Amino acid sequence: MTGRPTASEAAPYYFTYIDKVPDQNIVHALEAQLDETLPLLHRISEEKSLHRYAPGKWNIRELWRHVNDTERLFVFRALWFARGLPGVLPSFDQDLAIAAVRCDELPWASYVDEFREIRQASISFFRTLQDDAWTRSGTASDKQFTVKACAYIVAGHVAHHAAILRDKYL
Repeated sequence: MTGRPTASEAAPYYFTYIDKVPDQNIVHALEAQLDETLPLLHRISEEKSLHRYAPGKWNIRELWRHVNDTERLFVFRALWFARGLPGVLPSFDQDLAIAAVRCDELPWASYVDEFREIRQASISFFRTLQDDAWTRSGTASDKQFTVKACAYIVAGHVAHHAAILRDKYL
């Protein structure tokens, strides 16, 4: 799938993420991002993964749990919309989701492995979509999204948080 999502394919807020993705085939962008992000994550030690850059901020494990959860969420939304399933999908409260998980109990390597596995599954899903599925849409969090916008949000969200990881944590 080529071409960026247009303004009608997602709420303005989500272009914070969409605009971080190069204008190219989104599946290729997801593949390239996996290859770029894994070395960054592998550089982080167990000890460093517990670091918070400021009081009240997530530590690196919590940050990457959020990244992994959000990728799952937007791929699920893309699946729902691509298959033409009825109904409105609920909102996702990132703070409630993180509060429900004891992130410090899992080793850092498990978050890195999970990211790789989730991303590989995301790539597989998007790679096999039929052309007409990319423009299908639905509602989640009281906002309209196309499948294409969801794919771009997945990539842009990782780009956003990888930049925060580099700039504020490392």
